Amino acid sequence: MAGDAGFTGSIPEIYDRCLGPGMFGPHAAAVAHRLADLQAGAVLEVAAGTGIATEVLAAALPPTVAITATDLNQAMLDHAARKPGLARVAFRPADAQDLPFPDASFDAVVCQFGAMFYPDRRRAHAEARRVLKPGGRYLLSLWDRLDLNPVAALVQEVVAALWPADPPGFIGRTPFGHHDPAVLRADLAAAGFGEIRIESVPATWPAPSPHAPAMGYCQGSPLRTELEARDPAGPARATEAAARAIAARYGEGATETPIQALIAEARA
Repeated sequence: MAGDAGFTGSIPEIYDRCLGPGMFGPHAAAVAHRLADLQAGAVLEVAAGTGIATEVLAAALPPTVAITATDLNQAMLDHAARKPGLARVAFRPADAQDLPFPDASFDAVVCQFGAMFYPDRRRAHAEARRVLKPGGRYLLSLWDRLDLNPVAALVQEVVAALWPADPPGFIGRTPFGHHDPAVLRADLAAAGFGEIRIESVPATWPAPSPHAPAMGYCQGSPLRTELEARDPAGPARATEAAARAIAARYGEGATETPIQALIAEARA
């Protein structure tokens, strides 16, 4: 849906601060672990967003591995490029569906929680395949089913209750709408990949308070655009309602809640 990739204005900063390493870090570490044997060469990250996985990759990979991070959204990329510790990373705006790199340029391509935003996922996977060297690896993560990610499910439930006649659908439609391993496997095979492995990887999301994930979803993601379209005060209303619901279920203080993703690894 148009607008589902609209990370503009203050959204990147809120996204990074309120969702950030707590929500995305565990699976970034799982992806980096799968690249632990790469001691030289070049890695491309597509749909890098605010650089959450980029930070993990930069810390995990030796300096003999060159890292290039790209994103279609310049505001997200600008936020990532300002982070300390990422001076070794080459940041470049790029559409994952039309990468500006020659064939066989990279030893690995990484995409963390970005493929669900692509209008044409098979085309983006084929581009990753094109820029990989023979035998290179494509590692990507997507969120598993919404019921396995209860905080996201709870926020969706809350916003649907606030606007029952026209419930905002971003959460279930986009970030948690592409979790079928059979579809993912078929898309990767159609893009020319072999040796495809897909794993369900559970993890825990630590958050400093119930307000942080509520703020992250309702004001630090494209859900905000849907809420503003229904009511200019919608993001603030939804944030407070979601925070109350999360606190009622998990407590008022710091929370640790389950999350689960799919991690796929495919060979060029």
